Amino acid sequence: MDRNIIFSIEKISKFFPGVKALEQVSFDIRKGEVHAIVGENGAGKSTLMNILSGVYEPSSGALIYEEREVQLKSARFAQDIGIAMIHQELSLSPALSIAENIFVGRLPKRRSGLLNLKKMYEDTKAALKEVGLHDLEPSELIRNINASQQQLVEIAKALALHSKIMIMDEPTSSLTKGETEYLFNIIASLKSRGVTILYISHKLDEIMELSDTITVLRDGQHIITDKKEHMTTGKMISYMVGHQYRVEKIRETFIEDYSDKEVLLEVADLEAGNKVRGISLKLYKGEVLGITGLVGSGRSELLQAVYGVDKYNKGVIKIDGKECAINNPDDAIREGIALLPEGRKTQGLFLRLSIQDNATMLYLKNLRTKLRFLKMKQCQKITREYIDKLRIKTPSVEQLIENLSGGNQQKVILARCLMNEPKILLMDEPTQGIDIGAKEEIYHLIDQLVQSGMSVIMVSSEMQETISLCDRVLVMHGGKITGELVHADVTDEKILKCASGGE
Repeated sequence: MDRNIIFSIEKISKFFPGVKALEQVSFDIRKGEVHAIVGENGAGKSTLMNILSGVYEPSSGALIYEEREVQLKSARFAQDIGIAMIHQELSLSPALSIAENIFVGRLPKRRSGLLNLKKMYEDTKAALKEVGLHDLEPSELIRNINASQQQLVEIAKALALHSKIMIMDEPTSSLTKGETEYLFNIIASLKSRGVTILYISHKLDEIMELSDTITVLRDGQHIITDKKEHMTTGKMISYMVGHQYRVEKIRETFIEDYSDKEVLLEVADLEAGNKVRGISLKLYKGEVLGITGLVGSGRSELLQAVYGVDKYNKGVIKIDGKECAINNPDDAIREGIALLPEGRKTQGLFLRLSIQDNATMLYLKNLRTKLRFLKMKQCQKITREYIDKLRIKTPSVEQLIENLSGGNQQKVILARCLMNEPKILLMDEPTQGIDIGAKEEIYHLIDQLVQSGMSVIMVSSEMQETISLCDRVLVMHGGKITGELVHADVTDEKILKCASGGE
């Protein structure tokens, strides 16, 4: 066996009830390389990484780690032999401190058996320093830090394990551009120390920048493993989708003249907490209005205030020229507003419930008899209609939502939003953590919705996505709008200047 190979995956298969997640997957991983795993949602990437990190056991096949066959029966066992995983959905406990999260299950102890708090804090400080979080105290509770800091704490947790293999599943999904660059420096440092990185990302530019080797999965099968030099972004996408990929233009026309456009939603001097500070905006009928800015600029908080999740303490919201009192999501739904939230698994889904339960939960009032019993056949019928309409890949309406890929989970939340036929759709990072095929399907859907007369407000951190889809773009900084750009004037440079507080 080649001594440079640290991990060999040999004919690994994994089956869940009604789902074939992996079938006869085989390839090798070399020491000290950045090995990228790419594929569409549902290709089997996360399932394979969960097997390699001890979360799942394979249905069949063998894992050869450091020249011997291993059975990874738990994540703790995998960690003990040098394999750590940074999950896409953060696994931190909000009520515990940073230090407790980093050392959970392996707290340093004195000879007496008591907790060695001093050592735990010192080691936590060292781990935080490695990821650029110099100013955070080890005693700070996780719930008191923002999403990007939590992502970096998750990375610090893996670094503190001194692992030989580090699996990173969408590690930059919550990071700003500066934090992403810092992470890339950390990866380069780990690689120089001989640590192997397994890197999953839907951002193919990251894959081309970072990786040494690229493996493509499709429909649970291994398609190709090759050196980065032999790959291009176009080749990768073609392997992922199974046919020659061509870049399609999503929207053909954009609103250029607003003089005859009708205002659907108007927000005036809105304030909510300390993240939304005197925001005023207008949304026109049939418009895609983009909202962008750096993490922490108040973008998500603005949508949550308009939807009634966060109460606003000042300001006016008008729909069709009429002032509305939106104190909670029920009020927003009655006014014809729907929200697709940023946190798919934390804010949008009930993971232990079925697709049907998740899709229909805001529409149940329309599916009851006079005696308030559910019309189960109608529940199934409307769920199937949206499964077909949104091309959700599932064997059944009864499939547990947690067993779907990220892109299909996102479509179920979208189905829930659309069932009530809203006039205004608020979308917070609608394509975060989903593959290029699912992204394009959602882009086309957005175009169809606005063509039918719906209006969309879309928060996105991806500038190309914002530029390609939006009629106008509002840029936020420090809870305020610092720039407004019409489609013809939108550029990366102008967005970045406004996002950093410039004029």
